[in-house]
Amino acid sequence: MQDGSSRLAQDKPEGDGTPHVAQILQFRPRPHAMGPNGSAPAIQAPDDDALPDDLAAYEQDRDDAPVNYAQRMLMNVIAIAVVCLLIGVGVWLADTIADMERDQDCVLQGRQNCAAIEVPAPLPK
Repeated sequence: MQDGSSRLAQDKPEGDGTPHVAQILQFRPRPHAMGPNGSAPAIQAPDDDALPDDLAAYEQDRDDAPVNYAQRMLMNVIAIAVVCLLIGVGVWLADTIADMERDQDCVLQGRQNCAAIEVPAPLPK
């Protein structure tokens, strides 16, 4: 490996045959970000009392208001009904699309008897 094949990827020659030399850039802190003694200022954590309580307006006092279980059950039943309705509509829609796609594929293949013919069941005598 003494023949020069152990060069690094940065040392590969460019299009004109000269080797590419990597540059190292030094990080220098900005002067206005420096503290009075030339060092970086210490970051202080904010006081917990100084932060506003954003969720205070939405919190409920659990001791004053009793839980209305009948209303919660009604809301749960309504939510379950809506979810079941959405699932039913989704299944019906997927089935309808599949039927239409099957009929369209039949027509595009040039077949003549694509429409399903419903024959009524014979009446019992």
